[in-house]
Amino acid sequence: MPEYKRKFVVTEHEGPNITIKRCYVNEGYNKSFVGRFLAYLSFVVSSVWAGLFHAGKCDVIICTSPPLTVGLTGWILSRLKRIPMVFEVRDLWPESAIDTGVLSNKWLIKMAYWLERKSYKSAGWINVLTPAFRDALISKKNVSADRISVIPNGADLDIFEQGGGGTQVRQKHNLEKKFVITYVGAHGVANHLIQILEAAKLLQTDPDIVFMLVGDGMEKPMLKEKANEWCLGNVVFVDSVPKSVIGDYIATSDVCIAVLKKVDTFKTVYPNKVFDYMTLAKPIIIGIDGIARKLVEEAGAGIFAEPENAQSLAKAARVMKADPHARRLFGENGRKFVEDRFSRRKLSEAYLQIVERVVCESRSKPQNRE
Repeated sequence: MPEYKRKFVVTEHEGPNITIKRCYVNEGYNKSFVGRFLAYLSFVVSSVWAGLFHAGKCDVIICTSPPLTVGLTGWILSRLKRIPMVFEVRDLWPESAIDTGVLSNKWLIKMAYWLERKSYKSAGWINVLTPAFRDALISKKNVSADRISVIPNGADLDIFEQGGGGTQVRQKHNLEKKFVITYVGAHGVANHLIQILEAAKLLQTDPDIVFMLVGDGMEKPMLKEKANEWCLGNVVFVDSVPKSVIGDYIATSDVCIAVLKKVDTFKTVYPNKVFDYMTLAKPIIIGIDGIARKLVEEAGAGIFAEPENAQSLAKAARVMKADPHARRLFGENGRKFVEDRFSRRKLSEAYLQIVERVVCESRSKPQNRE
């Protein structure tokens, strides 16, 4: 963004208790794999600099991965500032990067596994987003069970109390009287959004069904090119929008969809967008097998479509369109489910207790120096 260009560290304040240090990232992040790698490395350098010379006195460092390279920032600052690090696993790297083909160089894979081990070993505590991640760290990564907590992504019930601008969204994108199925999020290799375009191709005989893809990513130019090649008038691409208005795009939808590439690693993830969809009481087509499917089915919030199966996605779209009563029930069930079990406010209170305990334990014993 213009306000950050050619600036190494930018300080922002959000209320009396929140100071943000925006650290430089190479602009090639969404352009290529090389650009993404340079972005990761540039952030390590700028974030370490910010942590040392702009952050002042700290009590704890929280690193959230991916990318794994944030573990370098955490490890360096933890040692130099002599404070504990909490390492958060939001995706199983490097496995997911290897499975999707993002990481293929043998030397880089070896380095990634070393960095993963280093991050786990250096952390005073590890938080994971799903029970499957916890099982994997214990059984495959030799991480002690008593150093791991499971606090998942949750529903931001405060932010998503909005969603009143749906009518304007439909008017802006010529979606009046259409049955809108919306995807919100990254357009990357892991998301494999080509499967949605393939489903749209099969649904051209039903002109009322439209897919709206909101977001940006490395694969977006290819997806636009393919949509033009296939003459898909039932796919609308929307550039990334601020979090403050994303609720309008979800609220205007008849159905929301979440998909990922069909690899075993993604059977262990909870996509955050699923919680956003439930928060705004939207029925869901879940094109991800594993615990994400289990989550949606347990909530009674939607239906499953086989990943990378255009026929299955198209069938799910038709089923949803044909049954407005089921859609309303799915939406109501999802909203109640996240209110009862995934309120981000409640989850943050549990997270804070962990962070405070880690700090207290660190202060009560000599700092471990590797």
